[in-house]
Amino acid sequence: MKELFAYGEKVPGYDVRVLNEREARAAAAILFVGAFLGLTNGVMLGTAVFSEYFVSFFALDFTIRVIKPKYAPSLLLGRFFVQNQTPEYVGAEQKRFAWLLGMILAWPMFYYLVIDFQPNPIKVLVCLICMALLFLEAAFSICLGCKLFNIFKKEKATNCPGGVCEMRVKEPIQRFSPVQKAIAIITALVMTYGAYAYMTKLPDRTSLTKKIKIMMMSDAELKALEEAEYQKELEAFDKEE
Repeated sequence: MKELFAYGEKVPGYDVRVLNEREARAAAAILFVGAFLGLTNGVMLGTAVFSEYFVSFFALDFTIRVIKPKYAPSLLLGRFFVQNQTPEYVGAEQKRFAWLLGMILAWPMFYYLVIDFQPNPIKVLVCLICMALLFLEAAFSICLGCKLFNIFKKEKATNCPGGVCEMRVKEPIQRFSPVQKAIAIITALVMTYGAYAYMTKLPDRTSLTKKIKIMMMSDAELKALEEAEYQKELEAFDKEE
């Protein structure tokens, strides 16, 4: 019975129960693709049907991860793709904490997208946060939930993804020279400005971009927009007269 309710797997050479980070990253990539397709369907086609199915699956999947990850559908799909790769073992306890945070985000999204459909920019933002977390884990093996675990837990976690819990000194290949720092900073600034310009300067082709553009306007810009819309209504009324 104790083994039945134990979380994670026993592996020789590890003093804590562990999970395979490779299949967790693969599962994160699969879920990211699903979330991306749901978002693009909502933005471009104006339908939330795909998102409703995906959020339902996402909430159920993360609930199973928190209870018994060996039966979580996305993790089993991830295992299929990485079954021939050497496992990368990480502590199960901190991964459970991270997935618990995902589950906490998933069920309110399930309610507001499936049970009581109420889309708005705030819920889109929550979706984008989930996508960002999935992307960070899939692409860079960065588990933000695992980092938060070390803040709230007295006993620091071990066997973290990428060995970040045990690493104290960076190797030369991991460090930045001044030129490399400059290139990285300039790249980040250009990408940030590009995203800002895309959201605010391109023509409004979807309702989502219109809402985001309005949210990023200053008070003066909002007032000018209201006056312009009011002027258009007056001109349309005059033409009808």
